[in-house]
Parts: sequence; structure tokens; C-alpha cells
Amino acid sequence: MTASLKFAPSHEWVQVNGDGTVTVGISEHAQELLGDVVFVELPEIGQEVTAGTEFSLVESVKAASDIYAPVSGEVVEVNETLDEAPETINESPLDTGWIAKIKLSNESDLDNLMDEAAYKETLD
Repeated sequence: MTASLKFAPSHEWVQVNGDGTVTVGISEHAQELLGDVVFVELPEIGQEVTAGTEFSLVESVKAASDIYAPVSGEVVEVNETLDEAPETINESPLDTGWIAKIKLSNESDLDNLMDEAAYKETLD
């Protein structure tokens, strides 16, 4: 993991891209709990999302899990690779398995997220 990632209590991660956008995915821990991912419902480009509300869905052989927006803003890009290869989330949840990029509407949303150390403490 990288120090630039921030985490939500609901196991999503955020990487600040430095251009007013963030990249969002699910944590290593979350993908381990889910097991083999077989489908990802991506949000729509242009969709407005609110921090703490559902914006995506990940289905595995075990369960379907809602993915919550860790920040508010507009979805500006989705990881279309996941349409054909949803298992990318299992293989690389913190890199190529990202779900969406969101243009922040309120940068202070980032203040509500945890750094890696604080997130790991919640898992113990």
C-alpha cells in the first residue's frame, strides 16, 4: 500500500490525483472478504455521488456488496477493464482494480478518511 491512499470505514480507498479528482477502489481486506469477484456494476460517467451513499456494486462467488462513495462529486471516469475482467479487483485492488475517478465537489470530504495505519487498526 502507499502512503498517499486514504480509507473509508466501509473499506473503500481514495487516491488524490492532484487535479481535483480522486481514484476510488476497494481495499485489499475488502476483496479478501468478498472472494472471487465475478461482476462489477460501474457507476455512470456524469453521475453525481454523495459521500457515504452507494455508487457501485461488486459481486463475488460468495456475495454482492455495495460500494459506497468515500467522497462527494461527479464520476468522470470508470474502469471499463472491470466489465471484461472483474477479477482485476482481486489481482490488484489498490492499483489496476480501481473502480472510478470522481471530481471532488468538497475537498473537506478527504478529512473524514483514515490513513493506512488508522485503517489497519480498525481491522484488528
